[in-house]
Amino acid sequence: MAENGRRLQDRITDLILARGLTPGSALPTEPQLMAALGASRNSVREALRALHTLGIVEIRHGYGTFVGHAPITAFAPGLLFQARQSLREDASVLSDLVEIRQILEVALIARVAERVDEDFLAELDAAVDQMGTGELAEADQHFHELLYRRVDNAVAAQLISLFWSVYHRLEAELEPPLPDPAQISHGHRQIVAALRSGDPAAAQAAMVGHFGDITARVARLSGDRDHPAD
Repeated sequence: MAENGRRLQDRITDLILARGLTPGSALPTEPQLMAALGASRNSVREALRALHTLGIVEIRHGYGTFVGHAPITAFAPGLLFQARQSLREDASVLSDLVEIRQILEVALIARVAERVDEDFLAELDAAVDQMGTGELAEADQHFHELLYRRVDNAVAAQLISLFWSVYHRLEAELEPPLPDPAQISHGHRQIVAALRSGDPAAAQAAMVGHFGDITARVARLSGDRDHPAD
């Protein structure tokens, strides 16, 4: 049954693409989908609900079903659930998430370094200043999202945001000691300084250093979890 449901979801997405429907476009009505797909009303509704969860379609009660924007962040609940299950066995999932972010961000920061101007640097400076006001996590996320607005790769930016959000949710569940805002701010100021130099290699080195601090923090958290104090 589950396989049949997934197959029907695939057929609906194929129909959307074949008809050239774009985000915001109305899908055919339920009776039209039933006829086009040779499926029952319940099967069509279940498939549409599943696609709605993924952001592929948007169900507006009383108005119909429309093509959604399908943001990658729609996968966050499933990824978070899987990661939380893994966290029950060990904390290596945190390292995995950090590693994925590092691969993406170190590659992209070199491209960012080629696109800086004074207005952009001022925005980054303001984001770092915000880290000392008590909203450290929010300011940290804003800084990294701001960085990659200069890179013409919406998928990469969404992936970074996705892995950032899941990582910090998991970290919070471990109830770690609060990070030192001064240390966090310093690492981010080094990134801004490297970008200000306009040197892609220096920007990558600063980002690697930043992730070195994160990796060390994760190692401490993992050790505390696996070997709690008596």
